Amino acid sequence: MLYDLSLHMGYIYDTPASGARHIMRLMPLSLPNRQRLIAGSIKVLPTPDEQAHFTDFFEHPATSFLVRAPHEKLDIRMQARVQVESHSITADFSPLLAELPDEIAGVWSLKPDAPHHFLGNSPRLLETRAISDYAKVRAESSLTVLQIATALCTQIYRDFTYDAEATTVDTTPLEAFQLKSGVCQDFVHVMILALRSLGIPAGYVSGFLRTIPPPGKERLEGADAMHAWVRVWCGETIGWVELDPTNNIPAGTDHIVVAYGRDYSDVAPVIGVLKSYGGQRAVQAVDVVPLS
Repeated sequence: MLYDLSLHMGYIYDTPASGARHIMRLMPLSLPNRQRLIAGSIKVLPTPDEQAHFTDFFEHPATSFLVRAPHEKLDIRMQARVQVESHSITADFSPLLAELPDEIAGVWSLKPDAPHHFLGNSPRLLETRAISDYAKVRAESSLTVLQIATALCTQIYRDFTYDAEATTVDTTPLEAFQLKSGVCQDFVHVMILALRSLGIPAGYVSGFLRTIPPPGKERLEGADAMHAWVRVWCGETIGWVELDPTNNIPAGTDHIVVAYGRDYSDVAPVIGVLKSYGGQRAVQAVDVVPLS
């Protein structure tokens, strides 16, 4: 699939902000046998006084910029053309849950995609008893790691209601779990915690969804803004598998990857600090249009 992607992200401040320094992770990745970034550009207004590009620990390109002068709003626009390849799983060669620790121990690498980074607590994800108990019910000894992950994905989809007004970016996984509602970030954080509580490495994927569905198919939840889904390490043979609990599907050609991390804190599209007071309002619009 070939897509033209556009993103508008903005922040409107109650009082002018100054000395604003931000980091952006917005451009889709080029990934072997998965997707290719053909071209892309990002425009920021006001024009930054300083700008630098770097690669973070998880090997994602990021941009740091500084705006010194007072400004009432920050406007970010990204455009890209991306080619996405099919990468469906044809067979389940993942181990039983009891066999997974031996396979993890057999991985000596500490590269960014090593499963060891995705097992314990991370900045936004601390072990939570209620979510651990929720996971144990679905961890039958006769099931493979992939079967358990798929069952959790389906159960979260059935138990939770997609509601953009129910939570905020700072809602904890436990709060979302108790509400049984939220957005993709909440679904993903709950699923990651559930998997890690079973000893299954799991991480966060940020990206975009196809905006216009194929003929005869329903529109996916989360297509109006940046989306998130889960990556699960299913043993040495299969490796990483990506599942979307918001829509109860494997990530496929409708999913475009921007960044991988342990949780949202590693992949936040825009983070930063600024001098101001009062509140702010965020706006976001996304279009992912397939090309014939």
